[in-house]
Amino acid sequence: MNSLIPPIGIVSLAFVLTVVLIVGTKETKQGKAKPLGWWWVLILSLIAGSSYTAAGWPFDLIPRLVMGDLVGAIAAIKPGMSLPGLALALMAVLAWVGLTRRQVAVIGIVLFYLLAGSAGGFGILAEKIRAIAEHFAS
Repeated sequence: MNSLIPPIGIVSLAFVLTVVLIVGTKETKQGKAKPLGWWWVLILSLIAGSSYTAAGWPFDLIPRLVMGDLVGAIAAIKPGMSLPGLALALMAVLAWVGLTRRQVAVIGIVLFYLLAGSAGGFGILAEKIRAIAEHFAS
């Protein structure tokens, strides 16, 4: 496929979105663009975290280790509790703690990265990102 913009790949997409989130959440205005709003920070961190999960090895090592150890320990303490439930509870707590947009971006990338690796709805998003990247690469 001949394209004006060649495919950048999954890892590059996650890296670019991470850079946009880190640079775009700076509170003082120095460039022409305004800082990202709260909803943009959440949406872009969702896509970046899912992209890291879709990238596969070596990025999928952390969710496998965390989910194997953490979910096992949680299941021993409180049966029925899962990592997505804990992440959602953490997001609810963090919603009422005064965080800057940059802190929300970093925490959002990590949370969505772990949630995408837990085979739920965010895992489906990671699979769709991988499928789209493979389609454009061919």
